[in-house]
Amino acid sequence: MSRGLTAALVPPGDLTIPEPGSTTAGRVLSAALRRLLRDLGAQLHPSLPGSADDRRLRAELSRLVRVAKKSTPGALASVLRRPDVGVWIRCMRPGVRAMVDREVGLRRLAWSLARGLASVGGFPRELSLTIRAPLPARLSSLVAAEVFELPPACPEVELSAAGVRIAGAPAGAGLDRALAPWSESADRSRFPRIAGAIVLATVDDNPLADLEAHPDKQGNALSLGGEPASAWTSALADALGLIGDHLPDLRREIDLVVHQFIPVGYDPERHLSASYRESIGTVYLSLHPQPMTMVEAVIHEFSHNKLNALFEVDAVLDNAFTSLHASPVRPDMRPLHGVLFAVHAFLPVARLYERMIGAEDPRLGVGGEARLKEIIAGNHRGARVVLDNAEPTELGAGLVAEIARWDRHFAELVL
Repeated sequence: MSRGLTAALVPPGDLTIPEPGSTTAGRVLSAALRRLLRDLGAQLHPSLPGSADDRRLRAELSRLVRVAKKSTPGALASVLRRPDVGVWIRCMRPGVRAMVDREVGLRRLAWSLARGLASVGGFPRELSLTIRAPLPARLSSLVAAEVFELPPACPEVELSAAGVRIAGAPAGAGLDRALAPWSESADRSRFPRIAGAIVLATVDDNPLADLEAHPDKQGNALSLGGEPASAWTSALADALGLIGDHLPDLRREIDLVVHQFIPVGYDPERHLSASYRESIGTVYLSLHPQPMTMVEAVIHEFSHNKLNALFEVDAVLDNAFTSLHASPVRPDMRPLHGVLFAVHAFLPVARLYERMIGAEDPRLGVGGEARLKEIIAGNHRGARVVLDNAEPTELGAGLVAEIARWDRHFAELVL
C-alpha cells in the first residue's frame, strides 16, 4: 500500500479492545477512506474504456465529486463512508474476487453517491447528474434511508440538489414532473432505525452477498425469517445497549463504523453472521432467541469490519495468506488472516463477559462463567497460532502485541 495512506497511523495498540477515549479506530477508518477516494478518482478517469454514455457519466460524476470535495468536503466524506457507496468502488477495483458488471456498477455508484450528497446537503446546486439505461429495477440509498422502484424500461433518472426526475413514470406517480421532491417519491419504510444512525436494512444490493467462505453457510440472502422488523430492531437495540453498559468505548466505535445490519433469517438452533471487506459498515446476521448470542455476533462482526478497514491500507501480516492453520472457531483450515480475524473478534467478547461477571449483570444468564472459559480457551489456541507464525508489518506488529497482551491477561484471570 502507499505510504501516504498510513502516514497518520502508528502501530495500533488498542484496535482490538479500545482504551478510554481511543481514536485508533477513527484514524484507521480515515486512512481507509483516503484509499477509497483515491480509488474513486481512478475509476472515473476519462481514459478508461466504455461506451460513450459511460464516459459521459464518469465525467459528470467526476465533476460532482470534484466540486463537492472543494465546497462540502465533510459531506463527501460522510457519503463515502456509507457501505452502499463504498461497496461499488471496492467491487470495481482491478482483481476483485467476483465478476461485477461494471456498467451496472457505475450506475449504482453514481446513484448512491449523488443521492447521498443530495441527502446531506452536499450536492452542488449548479450541477445535475443524469443516469441512463441500463438501469436496475430498484435504486436504494442508505444515507436517505429510501428506495425507488423504477418503472419498466425506465430510460433515465436525473438527480440534483432539488430532487429527482424519473423518466417514464406513470402519470400521477409523483415522479413525472420536471423535478419531483425526494419526499414525495420514495419508500422510507425499508430502513427502520435501531439506535442512533444505525438501521436495519431490508434491502441489499451488495453484489457479493451470495459469496460465502464459511463451509456451513450458503451466502447471505436477505430474510426477516418470518419475524417482524420490530423484533429485529428490538433485539439489536438491546444488544447495543448491553455493550454500551460494559464496553462504552467499543460501543462508541460501533457508532463510528457500523451503518446497517442486514437480516439473514431466524434460527433458534444456530446463529449465522458475516461481513465483507468490500462493504465496510455492514453486518449480516441472523436472529436468535438467546440475547447473549446476539451480543456476541454484534461484537464479532463489528470487529471484523474494524480489522477490514486496517487491511484496506496495510498488509498487516506479510504471510497472511501463504499457509493454512487450525482455527479456534472454524472446522476448516484457515490462512493466518482468518485466524487473526477470529482472535481479534473474540477477545472483546471475552472482555464483555469478564465485565458482566464482575458487575453481576443478570442479563448474562446461566452459564456465563463457563462460556467465558470456553472463549478464553479458544482465543488462547488462536493467539498461539498467530503469535507463533505471524510475520507482521510495522502496523501489524502493534496489533499482534495487543493480542499477546490480552492473551496474557485472560490466562491470568481467576474465575
